[in-house]
Amino acid sequence: MSRSAYEFDVLVIGGGHAGAEAAAAAARLGARTALLTTSLDTIGQMSCNPAIGGVAKGQLVREVDALGGLMGRAIDATGIQFRLLNRRKGPAMHGPRAQADKRAYQQEIKRLLEEQPGLVLTQEAVEDLLVEPGPPARVRGVRVRGGAVYQARAVILTTGTFLQALMHTGEQKTPGGRAGEGTSSGISSALVRHGFELARFKTGTPPRLHGRTIDFSRLEPLAGDDVPQPFSFLTPAIETPQVLCWIAYTNPAVHELIRANLHRAPMYSGQIQSRGPRYCPSIEDKVVRFADKPQHQLFLEPEGLGTLEYYCNGLATSLPMDVQLEVIRSIRGLEHAEIMRFGYAIEYDFVPPTQTTPWLESKACEGLFLAGQINGTSGYEEAAAQGIMAGINAALKLQGRPPLVLSRSEAYIGVLIDDLVTLGTNEPYRMFTSRAEHRMVLRQDNADQRLTPHGRRLGLIDNARWRAFEEKRLAIERATAYLVQHSHEGISLAHLLRRPGTTFADLEKIDPGLAELRLPDDVRQQVEIQTKYEGYIRLEEDRIAKMRRLEEKPIPPGLDFMSISSIRFEAREKLARI
Repeated sequence: MSRSAYEFDVLVIGGGHAGAEAAAAAARLGARTALLTTSLDTIGQMSCNPAIGGVAKGQLVREVDALGGLMGRAIDATGIQFRLLNRRKGPAMHGPRAQADKRAYQQEIKRLLEEQPGLVLTQEAVEDLLVEPGPPARVRGVRVRGGAVYQARAVILTTGTFLQALMHTGEQKTPGGRAGEGTSSGISSALVRHGFELARFKTGTPPRLHGRTIDFSRLEPLAGDDVPQPFSFLTPAIETPQVLCWIAYTNPAVHELIRANLHRAPMYSGQIQSRGPRYCPSIEDKVVRFADKPQHQLFLEPEGLGTLEYYCNGLATSLPMDVQLEVIRSIRGLEHAEIMRFGYAIEYDFVPPTQTTPWLESKACEGLFLAGQINGTSGYEEAAAQGIMAGINAALKLQGRPPLVLSRSEAYIGVLIDDLVTLGTNEPYRMFTSRAEHRMVLRQDNADQRLTPHGRRLGLIDNARWRAFEEKRLAIERATAYLVQHSHEGISLAHLLRRPGTTFADLEKIDPGLAELRLPDDVRQQVEIQTKYEGYIRLEEDRIAKMRRLEEKPIPPGLDFMSISSIRFEAREKLARI
């Protein structure tokens, strides 16, 4: 291989959900990019649940798509059950979610990356970071196993759960960041050597069951939506076969069995000391923390169309294998179930995210960006959102352009990154609608209207996609104007639509002209929401404008926060760290 083959503009280390989006975004902006991963066969792999989206998470996926990302298109091509969660609540709470054909999703992500011009995929194990001493210190590339050096002016770390990773199943401990794979120690050592603070988090995964051994007649079926809603604004319709998920429940006998074996559970025996995700607890945690509950709901989710493997959502555990099997067979419908893969917990290093800037570049080392679980987050969607932003900003930095920093009023991505870099996190961070104070304007249906203009300005959005965006925007404007200008029995159609229980489809029945517009479903949905909630949206926009004026007031450089006695000491400490 010639020397030039080792020289790139941007290196992305890790091929998970953050790495895939980072590499694609940097390459789309013209940076010569290489994605380095220990195995090309696991690019885009769903290490835990075979699903994308959910409440707040679905909003993140649609925002990534609005910026030209991969995740929405990949799940639309491989999803096998689509559901809009919180449908009975207001539109700000709606969250699209889809079960994935796990292998097909992974292959689709890899295909999209392989087809991206300017992007090279390389199977390498990174063992060290090359940093030019400062001040300021600057990243210059990486060294891989075998001694080869890859040079670049920007490096994006998207290492997931693989830094100094240790897997736990009962008393058994195995180095590795995912079952059957190894760990990475060199990157952690390099980060410490260059002045980074590291900490440890824990995550876990449930057992996978053989579908042939499950008695589905004793479980509750859970169907998807009759008309699946795509994630990507480019997808006209979902064409993949749709399947059922199933609901099961734990019971008092299961809980007693778990309590009797807590001394063998790493989280309770003292074997694991690090914090796990609060909102995705292990079954051991559920039984202890919610001791008054007689049962916990479980979801049996198919891992794909070409396998009988089922993911037992809600039963994450690191109990010993013999206890896991006994627990499973104490559940109604699973009395004869076979475990194909046992559950386990993983401990791993991460970099507390207050050490990064709002554009995800490290403060200690210029040109070094971090995205995904290395920043203390949990979830594919949170990782993808950080990945695309890190990829964008790495490329913009090399072009001498200002970084893209989305505000809390522009995107859930903005909320996510702002929370991380200003507040930090003492447990794996998961996105919720409650974290977004402006969620009325940050809905999943309008992510393209909010973010695609940013993507176009930066060069992420091609002409075909921009034309489709403009056509949709004009259709929304025409339909909105039609509702204001036309009436039925002396009442404007817009006023009628604001009445509780009235839908856009109802108006089409009483006004033939509106029906003749033949609007796509996404346009009808957006016009209905914008019209019904116009007053609330206007109030929210006024609040955002007021907050923006306050945000633009500069804090004097060098201000000694510790000397301001009117601020709580804890707040002073946090402000001083930022």
